[in-house]
Amino acid sequence: MNVPEGLKYTESHEWIRADEDNVVTVGITDYAQQEMTELVYVELPEVGQQFSAKDEIAVVESVKSASDIYAPVSGEVVEINDALADDSAIVNNSPFDDGWLFKLKLSNPSELEHLMKADAYTGKIS
Repeated sequence: MNVPEGLKYTESHEWIRADEDNVVTVGITDYAQQEMTELVYVELPEVGQQFSAKDEIAVVESVKSASDIYAPVSGEVVEINDALADDSAIVNNSPFDDGWLFKLKLSNPSELEHLMKADAYTGKIS
């Protein structure tokens, strides 16, 4: 199971990478995509939408099930991964790189402190 250092993680299996200017990139973990198996559809939020931490923000569907994706932190959607509309399997093939879901402009950067580091997340899924 790939759990990269330097990212933050949630109980609901989202990963968060802090970028520049209080923007974070969000995706689902390697563990989550393996549990779901082959993704067939991703429903992403609209750019400009505001979300609070733990709000339902997106949906991923696989041949096995559909799962809600939750906002790991509060903020405004500033970008979505348009490539997923044509090929949702990108998430399966590259969950931490090309398979990111959306980017949020943080409204409360201190919320990042409440998320898990790689070692804590590894302990949760082991």
